[in-house]
Amino acid sequence: MRRTLKTVLYLAIALLPQVTHAQKKSTVVVWQPSHQTDTGVDFNEAQTCNTMVEAAMKKSPIKKEYKVWSLNEPNLHHANQGSNTLLAHTADVIDGKISGYAFELNKSNELKPDVFISFHNNGGTKQHAIWGFIHEGDAYEKDNRELAARLTAAIASVTDLTNKGVFGDSWPNRNDYRCKETGKRAFYSLDENVNKAKYRVLLEVGDMGQSRDFLLNKDNLVKMGEAVKEALLIWLKEKGL
Repeated sequence: MRRTLKTVLYLAIALLPQVTHAQKKSTVVVWQPSHQTDTGVDFNEAQTCNTMVEAAMKKSPIKKEYKVWSLNEPNLHHANQGSNTLLAHTADVIDGKISGYAFELNKSNELKPDVFISFHNNGGTKQHAIWGFIHEGDAYEKDNRELAARLTAAIASVTDLTNKGVFGDSWPNRNDYRCKETGKRAFYSLDENVNKAKYRVLLEVGDMGQSRDFLLNKDNLVKMGEAVKEALLIWLKEKGL
C-alpha cells in the first residue's frame, strides 16, 4: 500500500509541469489593418496596412494571432472607408447596419485578445514619420504607452521614418467620437468600452503623400511588419505573456 502511494505521488509530481503548462492561457494577439481605400491619390491604405499585418503574422514564432478586417464585407456601412474618430463611421447604426469598425471590434472581442494592434497610414502631415496612439484614461494606459513606444522605435530602427513618439487618442482634436468614461475625444478602436483587449495600440505609419513611394514598396512594408512582431514578442516575454 505504501509503495502504491509513493508511486501515485511520484507520478503526480512528474505530471504537474505538464498540467500547469496545459492550463496556462495562450496569449492572443489581434491585428487590425486599415480598411480604408478612399485615402490618398492612387493609393490603397487598406493594401499597404494589410501587407504589414500579414508580414507580422507570418514572422516566427507565431502565437495565437488573428486579423480582423471589414474590407468588402457585405451588409455594413463604411466597410471599405471611414474615419476611426467619427461617430457616423464607427458607433452609429445606419439603415440597420453596423459599421466596418464595429464589425472588426465585435470579431476581436469574440477572440478575447490580450493585445490589439492597429495599422494605418497618416495623411496631410507632410512628414515622413511614424506615430503611435494609445487610449487615454483607462487602467492600462501606462502599459499601452510603453508598448506603443517599443513598436514605433522598432519601425524607426529599420527605416528612415522619423519617430514622432506616442500620443493620446484625444490629441488629433478632429473627431466627434468620445469615450463615455472620460468625455475626451477618442479613437473608436482603442476605447476600452468598445475594445476589450487589455493592451491596445494604433500605429500611423508614414504619410500617404510624403511617404507615398516608400509605402508602395512591399519590401519596406514587410520589413516594418516583421520589426513590429519582433518588438512585440520581446515585450510580451517581459510581461510574462
